[in-house]
Amino acid sequence: MPLWDGRFSQSPAEQVLKLSESISYDRRLYPYDIQGSLAHAKMLARQGIIPKEDARKIASGLRKVKKELDSGKFVFKTELEDIHMNIEARLTELVGPAGARLHTGRSRNDQIATDERLYLRDQADEIGITVISLLKALWKLAAENETAILPGFTHLQHAQPVLFAHHLLAYMEMLGRDIERLMDCRRRINRLPLGAGALAGSTLPLDREFVAKELGFEDVLVNSMDAVADRDVSIEFLAALAIVAMHLSRLAEDIAIWFSQEFAFVEIGDAFTTGSSLMPQKKNPDVAELTRGKTGRVYGALMGLLTTLKGLPLTYNRDLQEDKEGLFDAIDTVKLVLSTMAAMLATVKPNAERMLAAASDPALMATDLAEALVRQGMPFREAHHQVGRFVGDCARKGITLAEADLKAMRKTIPSATPEFLAIFNPQHSVAARDIVGGTAPAQVHGQLLEWAKLLGMKMSRKSKKDAKKNKE
Repeated sequence: MPLWDGRFSQSPAEQVLKLSESISYDRRLYPYDIQGSLAHAKMLARQGIIPKEDARKIASGLRKVKKELDSGKFVFKTELEDIHMNIEARLTELVGPAGARLHTGRSRNDQIATDERLYLRDQADEIGITVISLLKALWKLAAENETAILPGFTHLQHAQPVLFAHHLLAYMEMLGRDIERLMDCRRRINRLPLGAGALAGSTLPLDREFVAKELGFEDVLVNSMDAVADRDVSIEFLAALAIVAMHLSRLAEDIAIWFSQEFAFVEIGDAFTTGSSLMPQKKNPDVAELTRGKTGRVYGALMGLLTTLKGLPLTYNRDLQEDKEGLFDAIDTVKLVLSTMAAMLATVKPNAERMLAAASDPALMATDLAEALVRQGMPFREAHHQVGRFVGDCARKGITLAEADLKAMRKTIPSATPEFLAIFNPQHSVAARDIVGGTAPAQVHGQLLEWAKLLGMKMSRKSKKDAKKNKE
């Protein structure tokens, strides 16, 4: 029989046990359940609610239970439903009647809310560290290929030349914000629900602030109904993970495109690609593809929890048991993808010549030509119109912009000067964008240095030499 069987004359039906058990997945919360119970027992004794000797027995018993759990020797019982009841039952077996005092002044409602917050707090830290590992891999790839130029895209069309490192730094900025979101979410996670009881608090003189301090919480949740009824921190955490997954998916898409035969901008190490069961020649970017695919899984966890909570009246409802599996899966998925992507990036080798060839299409410098006219004093819209006519004229003649001579250029751009003929150079184009946030080598090198400070990385001698050359 369950530990709550006093009111009932029959055991739950077998189907009900299967439907209501959560021990098959909430067992991962055991370190946090024990951590919370140790603090709770200490507070109960401190407040004179239970004898100090019983609190000592409880603490000793809980540590024994944790050793059993750590070693894998603990026997889980489905009929006890969840991690809380499994631990409490085993504790009572070990220490006798003292174990029955542990649940004084608390409910499973505030207990699970506390366990989850302790768990999410740790996960925020762990995922933040894993994101940093990916940032380091991106930084290393960017710093080692600081001078490589490739075409930047809009609408998946060649747009303007950019530094390969500038492109990678864009993802570093995104991931940097992801860490900020996780740490901001952690701040709201770090508030104690324990002491809220089932929904209304307790008639016993609980010291919630003491428990909060013991568990490293910054504050307590001040409304007992809110403490047990909401899971907005789990939703917020999932939303942060969904954004991480989205950024990873976009990076994966770029890598898959660059790896295609049509682009051939990068090569990926064999350990992070797969072959075909039919076609011997195939080398597929499966890590990138799976990263894209698993993003939907993380989104699903977020939408699932939002849907679970949307119609719940206050306070606790058993529906809230459904908050865990999707959350756990999303956390596991994001951590796995982050670590795999970081390892894969270490094997990526850019084909700088192929990139540069694609970025050398003179059409990519059409905007540079328009801005040269702006520097002459021409309104941008007129400059845009004249350059557009020039592009169209070259297309009709079947020549590139760089193949037109000054006379041909002046048919559509009357104020063109001989200097305009030298504009169609990708190195010149990126170097000219020397403003904050631009793709100029000086700007990109400065950003790499800033990230190096944040990540504790060091620029190689080659990177420093290349940066000095670009500056000159």
